[in-house]
Amino acid sequence: MSEKTNVQYDVKNLQLAPQGKKRIEWAYNDMPVLQLVMERFSKEQPLKGLRMSACLHVTAETANLVRTLKAGGADVVLCASNPLSTQDDVAASLVADYDISVLAIKGEDNDTYYKHLRAALEHRPNVTMDDGADLISILHSEYKQYIPDIIGSMEETTTGVIRLKAMEKDGALKLPVIAVNDAATKQLFDNRYGTGQSTLDGIIRATDILLAGKTVVVAGYGWCGRGFAIRSRGMGANVIITEIDPIKALEAVMDGFRVMPMAQAAVVGDLFCTLTGDINVLRPEHFSAMKDGAIVCNSGHFNVEIDIPGLAKLSTEIKKEVRNFVDCYVQSDGRRIYLLGEGRLINLAAAEGHPASVMDMSFATQALATEFCLQQRGKLANKVYYVPQEIENWVATLKLKSMNIDIDELTAEQKEYLASWTMGT
Repeated sequence: MSEKTNVQYDVKNLQLAPQGKKRIEWAYNDMPVLQLVMERFSKEQPLKGLRMSACLHVTAETANLVRTLKAGGADVVLCASNPLSTQDDVAASLVADYDISVLAIKGEDNDTYYKHLRAALEHRPNVTMDDGADLISILHSEYKQYIPDIIGSMEETTTGVIRLKAMEKDGALKLPVIAVNDAATKQLFDNRYGTGQSTLDGIIRATDILLAGKTVVVAGYGWCGRGFAIRSRGMGANVIITEIDPIKALEAVMDGFRVMPMAQAAVVGDLFCTLTGDINVLRPEHFSAMKDGAIVCNSGHFNVEIDIPGLAKLSTEIKKEVRNFVDCYVQSDGRRIYLLGEGRLINLAAAEGHPASVMDMSFATQALATEFCLQQRGKLANKVYYVPQEIENWVATLKLKSMNIDIDELTAEQKEYLASWTMGT
């Protein structure tokens, strides 16, 4: 790893910085709420003297979050939360143009990925920021001695919240965590509209397929699955939902989608996308039933949603990179199954992730949740917390304002009525 003044970095090429800066500035233009947070943070310095380690997707939108944290006084080290999600020009610009420590290279191998995570923790952070809980997991297993210095952590994605809640349930969580993922301004918008659009974008960039007329199988009808299913239908696809939750399955039916077990969907699907946060959603018995030319991808955080070793074991030949981000697995009977982006998040592996406009809310919430965590220092137990409602309302209100949209306010009479139990019909 190299150093530029006091900045630690391991990026692909610093000469990529000019293009990265353009991307960062372009994204910033579409992040008005985060701009307001940055302006206030610059004046008030609420994070002054704070050491932060952030394990996030290194994109133009993330760059503006990290710039906001630095503007607030934090000393930040950023590493990637997925080996294929880094935008190398953005990583270079953060180092060269903004003097921020970055340890991230698109396509880094597993050893490098974890070396970067460990280097971020060796920054001795007071606050961590995670997207998938890898940083927290390593902290609890290898760097326990650092835990007493940590005030709290922010978690950005569903998979991470699942892991952290499991840690809390087992009594293994040794610090407070704010579940930014579960904020309405994140989950309802970033997960539904951001993932919905960017997943479709990644698939089309990787394959150039026409979705109209295709049978698309969506594994999981959480907010991410909903978003992708709705957009696939809007492109003319015949969409099938697979679920394990009866409530979500019923909702999918009521939303007009076909719902069936994956064993049935595997026979008819043209394109399969997992968005569950769980392991081995697509397994050998499903691959064996798929038609020739079936396309398989994942938009959950980790590539474990697809049993890739199982697929490889079934295959007589694996043709790597038959097209950018497309590997072909040839079965014994000649059928071809195409795996996109090595099973990693297709929206970041083959595209640019969520649009800046929707990440504006998520990252404004991230920054404000960090400030809240500091304000509550010593008062929070070692558990997973929701984002305070006042932060949610502030972010949503400012987002509406930036879109030139006004809403009604309660009259005094209406407030009194809602607060009263004596007034009836």
